[in-house]
This record gives sequence, structure tokens and C-alpha cells, in this order.
Amino acid sequence: MKQFWRMILVISLQVLAIEGSHQRPPAATPAHATLNNALSFDYYMNSCPQLEQIVHNKIMQWIKRDRTLAPALIRLHFHDCAVRGCDGSILLNHKGSERKANASMSLRGFEAINDIKQEVEKKCPKTVSCADILTVAARDATLAVGGPFWMVPFGRKDGRVSLAKEADHTVPIGRESVTRLINFFQSKGLNVLDLVVLSGAHTIGRSTCESLQFRLSNYNGTRKPDPTINRHYRNLLRRKCKKASDYVNLDGVTPNAFDVQYYTNLEKKMGVLLTDQLLYSDRRTEPLVAVLASQPSVFEPQFAASMVKLGNILDHFNNGEVRLNCERINTY
Repeated sequence: MKQFWRMILVISLQVLAIEGSHQRPPAATPAHATLNNALSFDYYMNSCPQLEQIVHNKIMQWIKRDRTLAPALIRLHFHDCAVRGCDGSILLNHKGSERKANASMSLRGFEAINDIKQEVEKKCPKTVSCADILTVAARDATLAVGGPFWMVPFGRKDGRVSLAKEADHTVPIGRESVTRLINFFQSKGLNVLDLVVLSGAHTIGRSTCESLQFRLSNYNGTRKPDPTINRHYRNLLRRKCKKASDYVNLDGVTPNAFDVQYYTNLEKKMGVLLTDQLLYSDRRTEPLVAVLASQPSVFEPQFAASMVKLGNILDHFNNGEVRLNCERINTY
């Protein structure tokens, strides 16, 4: 019977993914609001028709030099959308900005976005927001490492407010309970499926050892390791994590492939971050992990659909602008 319901879930996910990654954005939802009606696929059709080609070419150049920038740009986009919606506020570089928050210390990719912005300004001055550039850069970074393509609607404005305290109080840091993660995603107009699918971005990328050392030796103050980590994998992580500043791959099996191995790892108790491993021990998320691990054809289209939803999160009160420099607000 359990297998039957999982098969029903597979079929449902396939339908949702196909619809979600190709549809134009639905009408806005209240509350946190994804103000999708403010976005359009042809927003720059006349004013900057070469935008996507510029971003694509630049992203390919950057990732050819450093493949680790792909997951870094996806994460940068997530951090941006997690606070005040996708308004480029994470890019502002001033004292007390989101970029200076503790939650942002390991973020990377700012130089790539600045490089793209400079090129876009040459071709289409005062036209394209940094928020739109970051959103499509995350898509092209995914594509550059073998992930799926999806259509990006445009029209985001750059926010003028960026506060470190908001980032520190909002963005997940890898120790949250599944309930807290679900509540956070729902506050942004995303659901449990989006949580599990977007976590799959950890099929590529790295984590600092600081984020997982508490699981290796002093879990919840017990001076014992986290029992949810596979014993052999725990020993491997200990050897790799001599210092808190060291890095480990979030997918220890196929770290350079955009695939479903991340979910298979969770089934084997090989999730690096606590928030990853908990997805397989919670009854609300475990069935989704199991389906994605066993049905590779489901993951990529659903990832595309969930990334569209993520990118469509906008702030109700964003009285934004088109920044000329992504690191500072315009002066008039």
C-alpha cells in the first residue's frame, strides 16, 4: 500500500513539475506575497533584448574558471529572496547590510554579479535591475553544471533597505527543525515540496566544517556524535574537518553532478547538514525524499518549477529602483 501511494505521488509530482516550470506566473497570493503579476517574460524584449545572452556568456566564463561558483550563486539568490523578497538587497555592501550578517559570511559570487551588471549597463544603461540579474544568473549557473533550464520572468526592482539583523533572524543556518523550515518556506509562499526540492541544490556545493562539527562530537550538548550520521561517513567527515574553516562537499558521492544522489545519501544517513538529514526522518518530508531518490526524472523539472516560485517572491512594500551599481543605492 505504501508503494502504491508513492507511485501516486510520483505521478502528481511529474504533472506539477511540467506545469510549473513552463507556465507564466500565477496571480499573486496574499500575505507574503509572490507579486507575480508584476513580472513578465517579455519585460526586456524591447529595452534589453540581449540581456539573457549577456548573462549566459558571463556565467559560463566565470564557472569555467571556478565551478564552485555555481552553487554559490544559487545560494546567493536564495539568501536574497529569503529577506524582503528577491530585491537584490543581499548585494548592497554597507555597514549593517544583509551582506554583513553572520548568516551571510560564507556567501560568494558578488564579483560575478558586479561583472555582469557592468556589461549590461554598457549595452542597456539604467534598465536592468540587479535583482533580475541575480535571478537569471542563478538559473544559468544551474544550467552550466548540468541542471535544468527554466524560463525567468523579469521586472523585479532593487530594494533600498538591507539590514543584517533581518538576515540573521530569517535565513536558515542548518540547525533548524523541519517544522521551523516548513514554517519559513510557507511564510514565503512556498510549500513542503519546494522545501525538499530546493534542498536538492545541495547535490552540488560545499559547506564549512563549522556548520557540522557539532554533529560530529558534541550533539545537543551530550558530548556524543549525532546518531543520525552513518558511522563510517562520520569518521570520514572527522578526517576532513580538522579545522572549522575547512570545507566538505554537501554530496560526498557525486559532488560535481547535478543529480539525485543527494536524496540517496539521506536514505543512507549521509546528509552533511542537520537540516538535510532531518528531511528523511520527518514523516512530512520522508516520502518526498524517497520518491526523488528513486525517480531521477522527477527531480530536475520539479527543481525548475520550485526555482521559478522562489524567484517570484517579491515584497509588498518594495518601493524599488534599478540600481546603477549593485553594491549601493542610487543617489539623486
